[in-house]
Amino acid sequence: MRKISANEDVMTTREAGETLGVAVRTIQLWVEAGVLPAWRTAGGHRRISRSAVEKLMAERQHDLSAGQEPVEDLLPGIRMLLVEDDALLLRLFKGVVATWNFPVDLVTATNGFEGLVRIGEMRPDVVISDLLMPGMDGFEMLRALKKSGSGFASLKLMVVSALSAEEIAERGGLPDGVSCFQKPVNFTKLESLVHKYFTEKLQRL
Repeated sequence: MRKISANEDVMTTREAGETLGVAVRTIQLWVEAGVLPAWRTAGGHRRISRSAVEKLMAERQHDLSAGQEPVEDLLPGIRMLLVEDDALLLRLFKGVVATWNFPVDLVTATNGFEGLVRIGEMRPDVVISDLLMPGMDGFEMLRALKKSGSGFASLKLMVVSALSAEEIAERGGLPDGVSCFQKPVNFTKLESLVHKYFTEKLQRL
């Protein structure tokens, strides 16, 4: 069996990706966003502790045991990730999206940290996120995704928030190209925008 590393407590981004079953670019995103603690060697290479990788693996297994949707079981359709900590709104979204006239595979997360993990796993077409959440909030997650070199520059991002435009601006604003919907959500307009974004993909389904 191939030895993982000269130091059994340290992994490269490639080794971490192989262990977690995701692409190296996903590992890089998680590192830059703080999902996976890492450091750089004198030569500029990222190194990740094995314990951090094992902790993330355990958290993913916990999600599955708690009923979170296995990404590999998604059907063909628009891959949508909803990042929202309000359980009632999560249920409402699921019920409404199920009535849309085009197929949507909806996966959920409850904060920005979990959202970044799910994004790396499922490579969604669109992410819809709240802004104020415990732990890593929506602002941090969106900025991580829009950071140069993240590999997610083309990902469609939408926000649903009770914050006013002025309150959002006071917190640093949103990255360019992020659509914003005020709560309570106008689901008709949201459905129309999602359909508009992915007309070409829907025609191929």
